[in-house]
Amino acid sequence: MSNRTFSTGVEVKDALREQDYIADDEFAVVVHLATALGRPLLLEGPAGVGKTELAKSLAAIGGRKLVRLQCYEGLDDNRALYEWDYAKQLLHVQMLRDRISDQVAEFDSVADASKFLADQDFGLYSENFLSVRPLLEAILSPEPVVLLVDEVDRTEESMEALLLEILAEQQITIPEVGTFVARSQPWVILTSNDTRELSPALKRRCLHYHLGYPTSEREREIVTARAPEVDQATASEVVELARILRDLPLRKSPSISEVIDAARAATVLAASGLGASSDATVRDILLAALLKYSSDVTLAKERFDGKALESPSRNGGESVERATVASKPANTTTAVFRGTGGRDSHQQGVRGGSGLRSSR
Repeated sequence: MSNRTFSTGVEVKDALREQDYIADDEFAVVVHLATALGRPLLLEGPAGVGKTELAKSLAAIGGRKLVRLQCYEGLDDNRALYEWDYAKQLLHVQMLRDRISDQVAEFDSVADASKFLADQDFGLYSENFLSVRPLLEAILSPEPVVLLVDEVDRTEESMEALLLEILAEQQITIPEVGTFVARSQPWVILTSNDTRELSPALKRRCLHYHLGYPTSEREREIVTARAPEVDQATASEVVELARILRDLPLRKSPSISEVIDAARAATVLAASGLGASSDATVRDILLAALLKYSSDVTLAKERFDGKALESPSRNGGESVERATVASKPANTTTAVFRGTGGRDSHQQGVRGGSGLRSSR
């Protein structure tokens, strides 16, 4: 692989487009700064707006290997960093056993034999016996890589602490061996779906960008690029439908990839004679691609049927927050206990700048 570098954000934007990833100017400049400065880039925002795809495309345009750590609740250092290959260590000990026995037999006392063994380095705790996991693999790789730490917000805060040394100093310390400094400078991308707030310590070590839903115009461009069989009119209708749905207090708003699926479905339905995507019957069918919860489908149909939605206020005018991924976290043990506090969170505005990988 050739290691490619970029001089400007425009070069990054054009190179990403070669990989069918559509990014706006501001986002491309931030990506360029992350690669030029060697700083990790933390991408936060709703699921399905192109955060993970950026890392894949960046690896392709940079001529680098992609090393991916998929985060989840309960992830520990054995899965993220390294663990010892005990079977290989045992085999090594068995191979040395006869020779060690002969040498120990020369000593007259147990104390002398014990001291002799304590002074020996049998090489059991060395790089040769490490089973590397994604984080250590990125550090040990002699060839430049893109390290993707995907959905870091799904881990516990202890895992965030484990990442700090890598993010700040590009090195990993293994107590039994020592410190491994990166053999090549990795490009590091972290993604978060806002299921929980990340620690200030982690954010301080990264460049940060909030990747939100794109404008209608950019989303139409993404849809037609990713699904060339979809005409402009159908793409516009489906994108407008998604925009309306995203304004509702849904459990999960439609992602860009789901909008693409809906546009393809609308094209198939039109070819079969069921009508345009703006027709009520076709529109309700497309909700199967756009929405994933029955309560969201019911809410959307009530909205389209002109029925009154629930009052936007309660308890003497207190605003009811719009449902988001962050305000309704995944149904995990951590989320369940955290949710008993009864505190309302406040949604922050979503900034533009989305991109999504598209097909040729």
